[in-house]
Amino acid sequence: MSLVDANTTLPTQRSFIGGRYVESTSGECFDAVYPGTNRKICDVEQAGEREIELAVESATAGFHEWSAMPALERQRVLLRAVAILRERNDELAYLDTLDTGKPVAETTTEDVVTGADVIEFYAGIAQTLHGETIDFPGHGFARMKREPLGVCLGIGAWNYPIQIAMWKSGLALACGNSMIFKPAEVTPLSATRLAEIYLEAGVPAGVFNVVHGDARVGQALVEHPGIAKVSLTGEVGTGKVVMANAAQTLKKVTLELGGKSPIIVFDDADIDSARNAALTNNFYSTGQVCSNGTRVFVQRGVYESFLEPIAERVAALKVGDPFEPDTMIGPLVSAEHHRKVMHYMTSAKASGARHVVGGDVPDDPALADGNYVTPAVFADATDDMEFVTDEVFGPLMAVLPFDTEDEVLARANNTPYGLSGAVFSSDFARANRVANALQAGSVWINDYGTLPASLPFGGYKQSGVGRENGANAIEHYTQVKVIYSSLVEHPRYM
Repeated sequence: MSLVDANTTLPTQRSFIGGRYVESTSGECFDAVYPGTNRKICDVEQAGEREIELAVESATAGFHEWSAMPALERQRVLLRAVAILRERNDELAYLDTLDTGKPVAETTTEDVVTGADVIEFYAGIAQTLHGETIDFPGHGFARMKREPLGVCLGIGAWNYPIQIAMWKSGLALACGNSMIFKPAEVTPLSATRLAEIYLEAGVPAGVFNVVHGDARVGQALVEHPGIAKVSLTGEVGTGKVVMANAAQTLKKVTLELGGKSPIIVFDDADIDSARNAALTNNFYSTGQVCSNGTRVFVQRGVYESFLEPIAERVAALKVGDPFEPDTMIGPLVSAEHHRKVMHYMTSAKASGARHVVGGDVPDDPALADGNYVTPAVFADATDDMEFVTDEVFGPLMAVLPFDTEDEVLARANNTPYGLSGAVFSSDFARANRVANALQAGSVWINDYGTLPASLPFGGYKQSGVGRENGANAIEHYTQVKVIYSSLVEHPRYM
């Protein structure tokens, strides 16, 4: 496929099952929409009951073939997929820009690149997934094997469509599982391209399937007895529903959910570096990142100097057509999400917080039909304000003053979320003391957002269950079998 642009129209999108596109029997379609203009890109077929059953049957057959393949061969196949993904980086990235509205400056440099890194990481350790032996001298010995789970279900989020599909499938497939992947319905375009690439690389048909649909399809798959594990990236409410439904058949569950992460800036920090981190990790991807540090706590001694250049810097961020290479703030993903974010902008303006910059619909007529908003900063915020407590998932940064270490730790941890956090300080002991005390799955010192494929990612509290990426996540996609071999005759008791 050639590179798409804002005017691209695509054919009807269908589910990809058993190595081919499958026409839906549901009789229903939904629209894929380009958020830069809210123009319809194509129809997407809603999977019916037949397609759901076919996907499970196909994934089950694919699992038996794939899990029996030597780990070395699985590794080679996955590495071929990585090579193809990197060759097609730009076409996949542009497709995600059409789907999400994320600037091509991001999708071409991050989304496919980092997803391919994860698949490569797991391909590299596929051969190391062995067990161990324990001897019981004079009696026997036991082997402990690490085996795949079976058919895994991946449910993607709309902010990183192809990256999340690669994160989930790379781990699942490296461990010998098969996968059914359901993209978010608002970003359905790239997952089937990943399925095509896996097939081209030598992944057997049925090992990676893509099923399109809304929450009804997700629920049917989560409840299906033929699926062994569910991995969801999404918001907290959806995670709770998925966990409850998966519990009916005691499926293993990984949940990567929302956040309201703190960035803590002490008065001895490198203020320029801390400010750079705060701006990047509030406005990258138009603020639509679960791990963003949206509560920025700044010690009172450097509070005003931290804020001083922010209005000018944020106002200079180019809001516009995401296919333009110098655009930094694209449209929000959908009109519905735009309404939600604008609610929080209005709430922030009425809260009594100091309005530093942004939070408006741009006045450029060329952007009038899209889901655009100017990035916003509000200072002198308090912990109880709605835009401070809630996950906005948009370009809205709250800056809050603090005085002491104990105070800011109590405030930073006073949230049902616990996904990420950061501390900026030149005091090594204090920086590590605060990092240890933050209740979050990922914490950075004098940095924010660095997540190589070798590091696990996930949250505390209501930010999630389990981890993605890193060697630790293998535990969530495999199970341990013990085989005991006796070297003596079994004693007679009866």
